[in-house]
Amino acid sequence: MKADVNVTDGMLPPSDSSSASKHPETCRMFENELLEKLSHIHPATPFVVFVPVVLWVLARGWMMHALGIGQFVGLFVAGTAAWTLAEYILHRWPFHWNNGTPFSKRVHFFVHGVHHDYPNDKTRLVMPLLMSVPLAFVFYFLFFWMFGPIVAQPFYAGFVTGYLCYDGTHYAVHHFKQRTRAGKYVRRHHMLHHFLNERTGFGVSSPFWDVIFRTMPDVKKPGIKRGLPSRERVDQPLRANRG
Repeated sequence: MKADVNVTDGMLPPSDSSSASKHPETCRMFENELLEKLSHIHPATPFVVFVPVVLWVLARGWMMHALGIGQFVGLFVAGTAAWTLAEYILHRWPFHWNNGTPFSKRVHFFVHGVHHDYPNDKTRLVMPLLMSVPLAFVFYFLFFWMFGPIVAQPFYAGFVTGYLCYDGTHYAVHHFKQRTRAGKYVRRHHMLHHFLNERTGFGVSSPFWDVIFRTMPDVKKPGIKRGLPSRERVDQPLRANRG
């Protein structure tokens, strides 16, 4: 089934719009009240939690007095770049893992599918702490084991900074109207992932790895129209992708 897909730079329809998706803005994921509350997150929370972590790791690494300023900055930048690859890998495979079994469908919904079904839910646009904190520990000890403590500190700080850029970018492209050329491009790239083909466009903060791995969205295929009104129903392409 093919459907016309809105790839304009307009905002996604708000939940109170008469032309919005039939889905409500959000849904209940857990019967347990605590888990349900933890599945929602304020967009500032990752920054409140992880900016102090980045500063602490940077200070700890610098106080080792083992690296020059150029090496230290270079490792920080390398860590930030490494995040973009991790972002692509996590989004393409773990977040979109679904082999068709009831178990995999349930896991996919809890991990990432809920965001695709309810893209207007502003309390689920950044990674919840239930997921980001365990991943932070995993990557810290992975880098510590791979590189040793001297290299791991600035590299990890850059990696977490890249993650914060990703979370901030993801919230911005869903929640704010983009006015710059770069912002419009990044938003359009991500909206094509949502409403054209979920098997393409896995880079959120950058399309770089989509280019490398040839997963850029193909907007030249039949059924794709440009310049449709920004109030185009978003549930239409969602139904088409699942049909």
